[in-house]
Amino acid sequence: MSYLALLIQLSFVGLGSPALIGMMAWIKNRLEGRRGASVAQPWREIRKLFSKQIMNPKHTGAFFSIGPLLFFASTAVVAAMIPLITTELPLHASFDLFWVVGFLLIGTIALSLAGLDTGTSFGGMGSSRELTVVALLEPSILMAIYALSIRANSSNIFAIANATALHPARIASPASALAFAALVIVVIAEAGRLPVDNPATHLELTMIHEAMVLEYSGYRLALVKWAAAVRLLLLLGLISNLFLPVGLATTNGIGAMAIGLVLVAAKIALLGSLLAIAEVFMAKLRLFRVPELLGGSFVLGLLAVTISYYLPAATR
Repeated sequence: MSYLALLIQLSFVGLGSPALIGMMAWIKNRLEGRRGASVAQPWREIRKLFSKQIMNPKHTGAFFSIGPLLFFASTAVVAAMIPLITTELPLHASFDLFWVVGFLLIGTIALSLAGLDTGTSFGGMGSSRELTVVALLEPSILMAIYALSIRANSSNIFAIANATALHPARIASPASALAFAALVIVVIAEAGRLPVDNPATHLELTMIHEAMVLEYSGYRLALVKWAAAVRLLLLLGLISNLFLPVGLATTNGIGAMAIGLVLVAAKIALLGSLLAIAEVFMAKLRLFRVPELLGGSFVLGLLAVTISYYLPAATR
């Protein structure tokens, strides 16, 4: 049954991620007074790209070809490591948050190297900016993970989620609030959303992620877009289940998994809607202000770790 749960989770992630992007775009269009495309538009774009011809720029090497594949594969591995529907996934005792961070980093570095491999100014600019953001993100992620692992005495994702489910009062603790704020900033930066990056623009002075993938076409661009949508869904699902594991199944019964699937979809949709609403009233930061935001995330994570050592174990 654990492998059935894994299959259900991967299917939900693969099919639901483009719908999440479409829903967020639809909400933003409505709030801005525009009709916009339907929720299924990202799926149509991905399907269309899979049928398009591949165009290879001159003088590109192996990294340009394998970058999207590594980006998508590393994201798929993360999708099998995060407890979205149930805590009884295969090899769940072996997966911790450091593995998640590592595999996400592998995909980011692969895509950055692919951007550099094009030899264009846009690719190099986007890759350098992306790696700068990632270098600033890593300390924040480590601090937030450390804060969450203290109360569970483990960095295992499933152990942290179970500890929160067994002691729901810890959700309202100061350490959890600070770690939650730190991880929200991390998710926004990692997913390339406002105010760190704007996925809807192609302006030279503001692009980060989009600058790395301008030269891609065909199924390679489809894989990049699909993996980026999956990453956003996974990060929102991870936050929702680490801080509010309501409905997260602890067994692999069909009924428990069905409830877990419905509730995690509702939580991700709620977080995605809030993020889309916030982006309507938010402007992109100047690139030189992004380190200040990420530095604030690190401070929040550090405060969460510090407070965790001073609070009683029952209230961490």
